[in-house]
Amino acid sequence: MINRQSHRKDEHVSLAKKFHQPSHAGFADLKFIPNGLPEQAVANIDLKTSLAGHPLSVPFYIEAMTGGSTYTQKLNQQLAQVAKETGLALALGSASVALKDPDSAASFTVARKTNPTGMIMGNVGAGVTPAAAQAVVDLVQADALEVHLNVVQELVMPEGDRDFHWATNLQNIINHVSVPVIVKEVGFGLDQETIRRLHQLGATTVNVGGLGGTNFAQIENFRRKRKEMAYLEDWGLTTVQSLYEAQQVPDVQVVAAGGVTNPLEIAKALALGADAVGIASEILTNLIDNGVADTIQMIQDWIYGLKSIMTALGVRNIAELRTRPVVLSPTLESYLRQRNIHTN
Repeated sequence: MINRQSHRKDEHVSLAKKFHQPSHAGFADLKFIPNGLPEQAVANIDLKTSLAGHPLSVPFYIEAMTGGSTYTQKLNQQLAQVAKETGLALALGSASVALKDPDSAASFTVARKTNPTGMIMGNVGAGVTPAAAQAVVDLVQADALEVHLNVVQELVMPEGDRDFHWATNLQNIINHVSVPVIVKEVGFGLDQETIRRLHQLGATTVNVGGLGGTNFAQIENFRRKRKEMAYLEDWGLTTVQSLYEAQQVPDVQVVAAGGVTNPLEIAKALALGADAVGIASEILTNLIDNGVADTIQMIQDWIYGLKSIMTALGVRNIAELRTRPVVLSPTLESYLRQRNIHTN
């Protein structure tokens, strides 16, 4: 008999690939001003950053996607191999299923077995108990724990949760687990009010997880018999809007994810304040279509591409990248004005 949760995990991967599309996360709404005399060299570019206190040699990483079935075990093994060969951090998909079905645990533990020394992040929902969150950390030998907020996904999911009293539990998770916690959205974005509230609960790192990439409202609606909730497929703030919102909250490390598909979008996310950038669908789709070796080469190309962009702008590191001027579209300017967000 097929385990329902494992089947759902396979469905999510299949539908994420089915609906994979060019980014509409808002990156086209800002443009770098070029520098004709950059006085810089690719060899001088420093990409180092940190994520939840963990040093990273590259400022983008493989964002949480999968786990919980035989098929996704293979994918996680391959993703871990890609991460090992490229030096990228790797976030695993939600491991709550492994707490309910121990037979699925291997689909998560395979990552650490494949990549013994790289940064690996566990992942749970905001409704799990602090003890369960720590159990996931222990299971995957995680260096950090992503705790995801996914209200709209759950509401559209046929078998999803319907009660979202999360704040106190989230605070307890942050205080209880033995590794840093990254609170993340899953494709609907975060506003400054929510980020400020998360900070009050103890969160020091947030992943804005904006609208524009994998759309879980679309995926879960496709799984509904009548597919009647398509009106929520445009719900939320784009990644770019969310990054501007996050700028208004000091003392919180910001991570960007959601519709990031190339080195230029990574550079724009870093320029808007992200210390690290998560890539999910673009990597997953390439891995399934073209295999491990091609995906490793794609990431190496991206590293060179990011260094090339920074060289062309005349900056040496991420801090200097944030000093470069950008111009904004009327649409983005209007959003920022209505939200009373001031930019330089």
